[in-house]
Formats: sequence, C-alpha cells, structure tokens
Amino acid sequence: MRTERLVLRRWREEDKEPFAVLNADPVVMEHFPATLSREESDALAERVEVAFDERGFGLWAVEADGEFIGFTGLSVPRFTAHFTPCVEIGWRLARSAWGRGYATEAARASLEDGFGRGGLTEVVSFTAVPNVRSQAVMRRLGMTNDPAEDFDHPALPEGHPLRRHVLYRIRRRK
Repeated sequence: MRTERLVLRRWREEDKEPFAVLNADPVVMEHFPATLSREESDALAERVEVAFDERGFGLWAVEADGEFIGFTGLSVPRFTAHFTPCVEIGWRLARSAWGRGYATEAARASLEDGFGRGGLTEVVSFTAVPNVRSQAVMRRLGMTNDPAEDFDHPALPEGHPLRRHVLYRIRRRK
C-alpha cells in the first residue's frame, strides 16, 4: 500500500536489523515492559509474517524515503480481556520518524484496508495510560475512549507502572 509519503509492505529479511535497533531503543520502548533482544525482535518479525499468511492482515513494514522506519497495522491480541477477541491497530516507529505524522498516516491506511479488503466492522487500540503520544494518534484516527472500558493489562503484574491501559475503538463507517 502507498500513502502520500509512505510505503506499507510485507517484511523483508533486511528489515530485521533496523527493527532490532528500534526494539532495543529504551525511548521507543518506554511504554512496553522491556526492550527486546535481537532474537526476540527477529521472532516478532517472523510472527508478523505468519499472521499475514494466516489472517490476510498484519503489521506492515513501513518505509519513508525508501528507509524502514517501523511497523503499523492490524493484529489479534494474544491475551484475554473484556473486549477480546478483537482486532487491534498498532504502530511502533523509530525515534527518528516521530513527530512527522507518519504513525497517523500509516494507521489510517491500515484501517481503510482492514475495513475495506479485510471486511472488519470494528478495530480497537490500547496503550498504557502514560503513553499520551499514542493516545493522540488514536484520537486523530477518530477512535474514541470510554473510560469505563479501560483495563489492567493481564500480562503485567499488580503494581506495575504500565499495567493500567486505555482502550479506544473505531467502527467502520457505513
């Protein structure tokens, strides 16, 4: 897929190195429980590709000016919560790509693809409460939050500073 400034595509072997750098950056991973090792990062990239084959959608590798800058796309959360099963939209971009509107631009294209070709009727997004940057992207996409649906992430222990999450939703326009 192409947007005005970006290319969203399937993953390539050469994406793994910059993806590992991105996943090892403590600033990029500030709102996740931990940075990822090279092995963990490579395994994530491989799971993303399998998801495309199994579901027909996934987390697209995103390029700006021919350079891999991260991912944006759709996935199915692997935990149980009051809103699962569901399809989630998410993004993770290299710090050098922040502040340019790339996450919103790529996520908008991913939503259009999911609602169109994918036939989805609703998509959710969630993040830790302190992650105000991602929440701003969610709002720019037209997603809405009902505070009554916010939740404690089941993969994080009681007392963990990132345990409380906000949940946003968007429905396909008729």
